[in-house]
Amino acid sequence: MVNATYVETSQDVLYYADDGTPYIYNLGDMAWILASTALVWLMIPGVGLFYSGLLRRKNALSMIFLSVAGVAVGSFQWFFWGYSLAFSDTGSKFIGDLRYFCLKGVLAEPSAGSSRIPALLFCVYQCMFCLITGVLAIGGFAERSKIGPVMVFLFCWLTLVYCPIANWTWNPNGWSFIMGGLDFAGGTPVHISSGTASLAIAIYLGKRRGYGTERLAYKPHNTAFVILGTVFLWFGWFGFNGGSALSANLRAVQACIVTNLAASVGGITWMLLDWRLERKFSAVGFCSGAISGLVGITPAAGFVGSPAAVAIGFVAGVACNFATKLKFLVGVDETLDVFASHGIGGMVGCVMTGLFAQASVAGFDGITEIPGGWMDRSFIQLGYQLADMTSGFGYSLVMTTIILWIMHFIPGLKLRCSEEAEIIGIDDAYLGEFAYDFVGTDPELRLLRSDGAMDLRHGEGEGEGQPVKVEQAAQETSDLNLPDYAHQHLEDIPLLPVSAAAVNGDNNMFRPRVRLQPGRRPPDGYLVNLWEEHGKQAQEDHAELVPEGQYDLCATIEMERVRHALREVEPDHKPEITVIICAKRVSRPP
Repeated sequence: MVNATYVETSQDVLYYADDGTPYIYNLGDMAWILASTALVWLMIPGVGLFYSGLLRRKNALSMIFLSVAGVAVGSFQWFFWGYSLAFSDTGSKFIGDLRYFCLKGVLAEPSAGSSRIPALLFCVYQCMFCLITGVLAIGGFAERSKIGPVMVFLFCWLTLVYCPIANWTWNPNGWSFIMGGLDFAGGTPVHISSGTASLAIAIYLGKRRGYGTERLAYKPHNTAFVILGTVFLWFGWFGFNGGSALSANLRAVQACIVTNLAASVGGITWMLLDWRLERKFSAVGFCSGAISGLVGITPAAGFVGSPAAVAIGFVAGVACNFATKLKFLVGVDETLDVFASHGIGGMVGCVMTGLFAQASVAGFDGITEIPGGWMDRSFIQLGYQLADMTSGFGYSLVMTTIILWIMHFIPGLKLRCSEEAEIIGIDDAYLGEFAYDFVGTDPELRLLRSDGAMDLRHGEGEGEGQPVKVEQAAQETSDLNLPDYAHQHLEDIPLLPVSAAAVNGDNNMFRPRVRLQPGRRPPDGYLVNLWEEHGKQAQEDHAELVPEGQYDLCATIEMERVRHALREVEPDHKPEITVIICAKRVSRPP
């Protein structure tokens, strides 16, 4: 039974330790940390929405799903041994031990973070930091990974990467804590570690199909998701930074003020940098800048004043904006720019904490004493910050890579998805569900294209009169089916809009989720082109779509998923969508 009661005058919680030492927990402090816990939890689906909006619609649901699944995986890991590995008070300078395995003994003792709140409350609050760090990191898997192995990876990564970094940063036994490194709310444990992990993941997975071509030059499919995700993140960040004071005091208020200010300046800065290029204000650019400002202020929130927050928001916005170009310089397909926003933003925050930290601001809680940063002529502080920052970056990069390659050689845990799954989308391939009930053909989806070209021209719509490039089938063998060939090289259709004559005046566009009918694969020297027809008619009724004498071979594909999508819109109408693939012999290019 817990030896606790209430103070008669203030009704605060009075707890007596086993040795008889009394501890008073203020109910206001506890209420604020509980509220902050809920605020930080809201940031997690915010990350999922933000990521989802930036992707193509065929992968939209996967990131939302992984964000909420990450809550479950991370929560279990934290209960099982995560909290003990990060905050055990008998661990080493690098990682904790299993003293609090399965939360044994975690109750009313003063917490490792502050004697003003009990360990159990500190545990659940820090659990939210663990969860959001893992969800940030798995942004590197976007659009080209399996779902199940990602959750296994998340459990391993939180154990081997997040917990050690959290231990050395925040645990009083940790080497960085003892050295004097300043990290108020997670510049290194949360942002640098997750951003660097996303970079390592992108390097391991390799490039997506179509990398370096216009196929991946798409805009975010749902800007509203991006804005909504930013709203959740910005709102929750008040609990993320303000709650890190671990008390409802003046320091928590100051942390909330600088958090809001840095986000605002970062958003305006990024938006103006984008405006200089296109002379248009970008909602996505503003949201990206706000996130970079929030990341930058995270390690500094409890140590700096408002003028410093303006500087941090500006520098983080500029640095993260230009950091999005790094992936092109090094040839890494980092889909969501997690490293640019969180890795680089966290590094900016760590460095500027060393410059602008003030002992007077840290003392707003009436307890904390620090020598300060360059503002207080403590010039060694920048060295401490650089040591903490580089160690977090290097450790996360190396350890994440090791985890990925170990999983690569374990049967069933290889993370890269199949080519077919990448083509049809992660949502369809691994979830069997979609973010939207009706999904039309995405304009970025098409057959694989090569240097071979056919003078087939678009009909109505964008690109009218422009020649359509189609793929040359260079395979020698002719014993395989044409549908097999088409299915392997289907990125989504089409080379569309198709000719108005080809669809009897209907310029609708559909995505193929295929049921293939038999046909022959074209031999060497054939070009493959795709037309589609909407209507419940027999194949012979479409003979006019394939002018006699111009093509040597044809086959059909019935698009089953499109029928399902149309039934969602018109329940009583069940049209058949038939794709006609035609092949024409051409001379082989030199």
